[in-house]
Amino acid sequence: MSHPLQSSRREFLKTGVQTAGALILAFSLPTRAHVREQATGGPDKVFKPNAWLRITADNQITVLVEKPELGQGARTYTPMMIAEELEVDWSTVHVEQAPTIPSIYQSLRTGGSGGVANTFTPMRQVGAQAREMLITAAAQQWKAKRRDCRAENGTVVHAPTNRRVSYGELVEVASELPLINPDEVTLKQSKDFRLIGKPIPRTDVPSKVDGSAAFGIDVRVPDMLFAVIARCPFFGGKLQSFDASAAKAIPGVQAVFPVPPLPRHYNTAGGVAVVGNSTWAAMQGRKALVLSWDRGPRASESTENLRKQVRQRAVAAPAFIALDRGDALDILADPVKKVEASYESPFQAHATMEPMNTTVHVRDNEIEVWSPTQFADEVQDEIAKLSSLSLDKVLVHMTLSGGSFGRRYQWDYAAEAWQVAKELKKPVQLLWTREDDMQHDFYRPYNYQRLAGAFDAQGKLAAWSTRVVTTPIAGSNLYTGYPESQEALKVPATIAALEWYGGNVAPYSIPNFRLDYAPADSVVPRSWWRSVASSYTPFAKESFVDELASACRRDPFRFRIDLLTGTSPNTERLRRVLELVAEKAGWGRPLPKGHGRGIACRSGETCSAQVAEVTVDDDGTVQVLRVIATVDCGIAVNPDGVRAMTEGAINFALTAVLTGEITIKDSAVEQSNFHDYQVLRINQAPDIEVHIVPSVANPSGVGELGAMLVPPAIANAVFAATGVRVRRLPIDPQVLKGLPS
Repeated sequence: MSHPLQSSRREFLKTGVQTAGALILAFSLPTRAHVREQATGGPDKVFKPNAWLRITADNQITVLVEKPELGQGARTYTPMMIAEELEVDWSTVHVEQAPTIPSIYQSLRTGGSGGVANTFTPMRQVGAQAREMLITAAAQQWKAKRRDCRAENGTVVHAPTNRRVSYGELVEVASELPLINPDEVTLKQSKDFRLIGKPIPRTDVPSKVDGSAAFGIDVRVPDMLFAVIARCPFFGGKLQSFDASAAKAIPGVQAVFPVPPLPRHYNTAGGVAVVGNSTWAAMQGRKALVLSWDRGPRASESTENLRKQVRQRAVAAPAFIALDRGDALDILADPVKKVEASYESPFQAHATMEPMNTTVHVRDNEIEVWSPTQFADEVQDEIAKLSSLSLDKVLVHMTLSGGSFGRRYQWDYAAEAWQVAKELKKPVQLLWTREDDMQHDFYRPYNYQRLAGAFDAQGKLAAWSTRVVTTPIAGSNLYTGYPESQEALKVPATIAALEWYGGNVAPYSIPNFRLDYAPADSVVPRSWWRSVASSYTPFAKESFVDELASACRRDPFRFRIDLLTGTSPNTERLRRVLELVAEKAGWGRPLPKGHGRGIACRSGETCSAQVAEVTVDDDGTVQVLRVIATVDCGIAVNPDGVRAMTEGAINFALTAVLTGEITIKDSAVEQSNFHDYQVLRINQAPDIEVHIVPSVANPSGVGELGAMLVPPAIANAVFAATGVRVRRLPIDPQVLKGLPS
């Protein structure tokens, strides 16, 4: 989305704002009073918010974090980077969520594991810029040589005399100085870091422990009402008729009215809104509705039919060729030795612990929104479009989110909240129940992958082909980054763009390789799910590597190492994490009867490897006992954060491996809650070890990384324990039941 008022982050850093009693760095502009207080510290301060850093005369240091906090640690790693360069004690730093003003804050969203990587240099520049200005201010105040002054622990020290002045005492002088060009600011070398690279406790943990943390579902404002929507349960269907008589008789119900589906790319189902003076009243009113649905033109879609379709597409002509190196298809047509396998994964729900919700207050000429969103600027933009208001008339507050995993990178639930609130002109919290969340998600695409590999006469892996078939995200998702016209959606590259990556075999040295794609048709809404295509392509790729190793009677770890013959930096990094994970897991050491180890790895900006250790019970139940992960993500800004994200991603992915599956019957989701879409329970969580490769390189992403390798590592471990290949997820205990250990 374009915002005509936007300028570059560098321009913000080059623009100074002078205030009485406060040093405010970066571009500022006025907004409503309740945002003023957040951005300036109180109504008596100058009426201008700043971008990222505020220092007041009483030595209060406040960092405004523009990234949403979804559990990934944005409210910790951002202030760490600023405080590192600012040279302040960590205990003195206060953190606030930045207001949604996209003309200032251009990172009001997070996704693609890019939060740390994208802000590492800019946020350090914010701190370094302030540090250098404060040093200059102290030198001027003392009439001393600037080179004799240094920043230290929230003060500036004059080395020859050991005089010391606090940052707060320098605010007024520093506020008169022009900002330094950020390109001219010298950033610290990694050897001098005091905070970056250290395990700093999360700033949001205390409030989450004592219950004071405010998630979207916790929002309470005066005179608010509560709403739920009875949505059409059939994808592609619509409301036919309803009788609200019984619903209106429920105590506490305030209003009942139809909500139309919004146009394409909002993907709201439409239905009937029930508004009450409590969530309970609204829910009871919804239960009392008498509803009739038009099931629409696609009422016969089912998982069974979809499984037939993806198998047909796997052997038909491809729609898009992503990679074609050498003569893979010719060699596979006449191989010395050929191995083939297919892998399948169903639709998956995001199943966030906090269901979707948003609170909206529609006033006469402005709208205020409280939302646990993954991209506040997009919510603001879309509600502005729907309401025909300018952006500055739509105020969006980002609350804490109880998980996201890509689900909150949609705005359907916020758009629905606006639809309800505009009818009442009171603040209304629209809450999705667990059943709503499970049956009206944007699901991970259904996928099926057909792989083939060929060995030459010398026993070397000579060729590999992969066909990826999915129900593609493009055309279903609210936002793909591509043009949304029907003509653009006819372009095969657009349809394939989000579906096949992670399937490339590089840096494995395979001279002939082909990767192509074919879409499957479905009315079920799809979108990104933690690690997007890389949540399923490594399952096929790394499971198939094990099958190839087995075909030539090779150890799976050694087989991978022998395929890494290149000398590129990424090849070396992948070899290092593989060797480290094998060492930490005790690869090759004997295991008890019925146990197995499996290994998997991936290369990219972040390189990683995992070993899973499992046991299979007599009833076929797979118990994951231990997962060892190695991560090369450049410098770990907060090592505890890297470990927590990896551990969380591993546990998240285990649902899809062991139990999670969304099935479709008559174009509706069959599952409704955690009894039939079983997320991982705490007693199923394995012991997890995360080993971080030391590095001074700039950081890369880890948020999605841990989820990518869990499926193949466990599938390979099951084979090691039982001799049975897992080629469809979630693992069916019936396939493994009663096998000899």
